[in-house]
Amino acid sequence: MRFLTEPTTDLTYSDLFLVPSRSDVTSRLDVDLAADDGTGSAIPLVAANMTAVTGKRMAETMARRGGLAVLPQDVPLDVIRDVTAWIKTRHPVLETPVTLSPADTVIDALHLMGKRPHGAVMVVDDSGAVTGVVRAADCDGQDRFASLASVMRHQPLVLDAALLEDTPDGGGSGGGSGAGLRRAFDAMDAAGTDFAPVQRDGVLAGVLTRKGALRSTLYRPSLDPAGRLKVAAAVGINGDVAGRAAELLAAGVNVLVLDTAHGHQQKMFDALAAVKGLNPGVPVVAGNVVTAEATRELIQAGADIVKVGVGPGAMCTTRMMTAVGRPQFSAVLECSAAARAAGGRVWADGGVRYPRDVALALAAGASQVMIGSWFAGTHESPGDLQQDAAGRQFKESFGMASARAVQNRNQREGAFEKDRKALFEEGISTSRMFIDPARPGVEDLLDMITAGLRSSMSYAGAADLAQFRERAVAGIQSAAGYEEGRPVPQSW
Repeated sequence: MRFLTEPTTDLTYSDLFLVPSRSDVTSRLDVDLAADDGTGSAIPLVAANMTAVTGKRMAETMARRGGLAVLPQDVPLDVIRDVTAWIKTRHPVLETPVTLSPADTVIDALHLMGKRPHGAVMVVDDSGAVTGVVRAADCDGQDRFASLASVMRHQPLVLDAALLEDTPDGGGSGGGSGAGLRRAFDAMDAAGTDFAPVQRDGVLAGVLTRKGALRSTLYRPSLDPAGRLKVAAAVGINGDVAGRAAELLAAGVNVLVLDTAHGHQQKMFDALAAVKGLNPGVPVVAGNVVTAEATRELIQAGADIVKVGVGPGAMCTTRMMTAVGRPQFSAVLECSAAARAAGGRVWADGGVRYPRDVALALAAGASQVMIGSWFAGTHESPGDLQQDAAGRQFKESFGMASARAVQNRNQREGAFEKDRKALFEEGISTSRMFIDPARPGVEDLLDMITAGLRSSMSYAGAADLAQFRERAVAGIQSAAGYEEGRPVPQSW
């Protein structure tokens, strides 16, 4: 990218704007968002390895829409194995349904409805066939211990999986503008329903929503060579790094992320040597850093991708506690240039709050952008759905260097050591991330982010991310200039 005026100080995303250029891109749908870092991601977005952000539902959904999610390093290995195996069996197009039996109760259904954006529970019989559905409205005024058989309603439409079989890849497992997806959408539209269970040979196979059918024509799922959804997992730099990495690879993890707050240290280089000694055969990410020197050294030590960002995250207090860090745009710009010169790539980790920030990070040279707290307030994040006094739904988020996270990470240690380590914290231990009623699911956020990114690239005349890096023109703005670009929700 180039600047209208060369910066004289380090910058963050709100300090900049992009200038439109002559463009031959005729449609935003012609823009290719695929990452060029060996991960195979069709969209350049990664869900961060934060306990409050990424679990199996987030990983499943991100991969289905072409992105990637990183399971946190604090998760026990046996859980990682189970979660990875579960993700690998998910359908690339159909959503995984929440299911209960007719004998289960209303309270069981209410506890599970918030786990899916469509807000419905599929009621199935012993053979796995759909007998009805239950939504929140069906539970209003009902005894909480009433059986679902007494409150469920007949689903107006149940699709047969054969309807989807003529999507472009021959099995309903990819994106594209398949006639099967169009027929499914038309059937839901005619039935006046926004979702439909999908059965194969009389057994529930998944759920397809109207939006899901549309999205599967726009997004290409992130699949491994066996046609299964991809997933990444984080590894700390302490303890048996090689042993844990080997277990993750055996479990089928597709990307390894060596993660620590200060990535430019000897333990990271030792950890990289241990992991590369396994000949992992998958991309290895290392971080976090904010300088060209650190980026070059990590790539020379074996990292394929370097994670850039110290202190920009919403849950991070590192800069206020230590004064250590760097404005994120300048960090990404410098580190990405150093990485590409050394044959590697960088992920921009943290600090994005609007689609414009994602566009700027990619224009600065990042191959992908890692998102944490922004995704925490969605149906797919692992936290329990709660309500405040005003009835607004939220999920709790917390930083991975907070006292809460440190306590969880060291739970196997004695009380003395665990409490002593908790004295050193650089993150927020609890924060409410409210569910946006207009965009309650991570897919809704992906729609918003990718729509903004596609438009940004078309303004720059870029058909792919490589051209975007070359053709983007940035200017530096004042705080008033940034404020001018914000929408006004009511008259002044």
